[in-house]
Amino acid sequence: MSPTLRTAYEAEMGAAESLRRAGALDAAFGHLERAHILGQQYVATHMRTHLAMLRIGIARRDAREIIGQIVRLPAAAIGSALGVAPGGNTGGANVGFFTQMEIPPDLKALLDPR
Repeated sequence: MSPTLRTAYEAEMGAAESLRRAGALDAAFGHLERAHILGQQYVATHMRTHLAMLRIGIARRDAREIIGQIVRLPAAAIGSALGVAPGGNTGGANVGFFTQMEIPPDLKALLDPR
């Protein structure tokens, strides 16, 4: 992961954690979705993001999200390791495992800095 991408990923994760602690769970999850887009190609960041999403699911008492994240954890490790994580996928239980999604322009510039 490039230093620029790492900085952006850590900023999203930091914002998510601050918002989670403040009880703003929906806003926190939004930052986790952005972090997921940035980190899904790398096993460690992909797993870290899904663990944080699981934590939000537990805080919300959202069974669908909890189960979805528990199932996604091993799939995330395998998908990243094999290089088959779908681009733009936001990682929540409301999105299919292999669904490719439009990448927001600011994140796309970080992922494809030509």
